[in-house]
Amino acid sequence: MGSPCQIQLFTTDSNSARKIAELAIADVQRLEQKYSRYREDSLLSDINRVAYNGGRITLDTETAGLIEYANACYLQSGGLFDISSGILRKAWRFEQTRLPEPEMITSLLERIGWDKVNWSPPDLVFSSPGMELDFGGIVKEYAADRVVTLCRQAGGRHGLVNLGGDVKIIGPRPDNEPWRVGIAHPRNRQALLKSLALHQGAIASSGDYERCIVIEGKRYSHVLNPKTGWPVQHLTSVTVISEHCVIAGSASTIAMLKSEQGPDWLEKLGLPYLWTDVLGRQGGSLIT
Repeated sequence: MGSPCQIQLFTTDSNSARKIAELAIADVQRLEQKYSRYREDSLLSDINRVAYNGGRITLDTETAGLIEYANACYLQSGGLFDISSGILRKAWRFEQTRLPEPEMITSLLERIGWDKVNWSPPDLVFSSPGMELDFGGIVKEYAADRVVTLCRQAGGRHGLVNLGGDVKIIGPRPDNEPWRVGIAHPRNRQALLKSLALHQGAIASSGDYERCIVIEGKRYSHVLNPKTGWPVQHLTSVTVISEHCVIAGSASTIAMLKSEQGPDWLEKLGLPYLWTDVLGRQGGSLIT
């Protein structure tokens, strides 16, 4: 999943915990193998070979469900949440301390646009060659939801799953006390923005602090606007709580992409949330 992953379980014996954990880990590894853009033998690589050359590919039920959710996010976000925009990473290399050439961004923008893809479940048709899909904004959160379901089916009642900061609760601690989940401060790595007590549900954050470059005092994050090709600039972090991790994750990302309109959009969404902006202001229903 490209990040540290953790599962915590409380059971009556270590054997049960080990079996449940092995189930969870195996499914995360399955999803990593299936949807990793770094593996030539992944399904995503198969999709992207078709996307690059142009053509049609028929998807399995699980993948079609992810595409359907991505399509809903695209519509809900006004085209800002776009799984065809991952190709922008060819221009934005955050291990380097320099900005990409504007001409390169312009050339990549011509290859972005979910509206260029014909999605007729279970078939994806790419009529505009040179495109590429990236499930990075969905699969990790989907994996957290699946793992919790598998753990509960296997008898797990107390624990949590943390996939790179996307957290889903299996169940409260054995004494029925909540889990304490810390929200990272976007500008002070030694401090927490807030600590939340959760008995159930999921929590996910998006921000400009995990992967970024700072040039002449200006921060450029990995959250890229697919319409401009440039990083978002207004919000520094967004945290959302939901019953499902995939919803919390996509909502926090969409809010970041909506910039100044993000807080109002979150308010209308009706989920518990917290945001911070470049001026150090905070807001949201979790602020108290």
